[in-house]
Amino acid sequence: MADHRLSLLTVCGIAELPEHDMRGVTDVLSILDPTTPEPAAFSIWPAHRRHVLRFSDQIDPGPNVVLPTERDVAAILDYGRGVAAHPGDKHLLVHCHMGMSRSTAAMAMLIAQDDPGLAGDEVFERVLQVRKRSWPNSLMVRMADAALGRDGDLFEGMRRLYGRQLVNFPTYGQSLRAIGRGAEVDMAIAP
Repeated sequence: MADHRLSLLTVCGIAELPEHDMRGVTDVLSILDPTTPEPAAFSIWPAHRRHVLRFSDQIDPGPNVVLPTERDVAAILDYGRGVAAHPGDKHLLVHCHMGMSRSTAAMAMLIAQDDPGLAGDEVFERVLQVRKRSWPNSLMVRMADAALGRDGDLFEGMRRLYGRQLVNFPTYGQSLRAIGRGAEVDMAIAP
């Protein structure tokens, strides 16, 4: 088995941050809504390296929506390379508001970058090992697929994950449609 530089991984939402303050987290990628204040939990955490990005968890433009961009994806990948380059043990935590969409998309792209030999399905299997309630933001994954030269493999792995998650969590489809992300439900590949 390959020696992954990013081997200790955590994904969570803002409300869960206090649960991770003493778990030896060394690096944090925070993906926040544009108007969300800094999480108070970080004021009591031990020292760690942290990078903050701000964009909405949407896949289509709309009023007051700040979509993720290719620049955001490049920043996530740059951050991952920086974490991997630090010597010693690393524990990377990626969080967004709920720990389901932006954070799992970011985790998928970081895993794919760290171990380029993994197929898209294997990348998302690792994401599921880290976070069972995953529904990666498709816009972010599409841009990461292009940035990493994956020729659609990462995106197709995500679509198959969607299909599995609709079986595992039957209410996801209705909830996603209610928040304007029904296109992702429609692109799911049945398991």
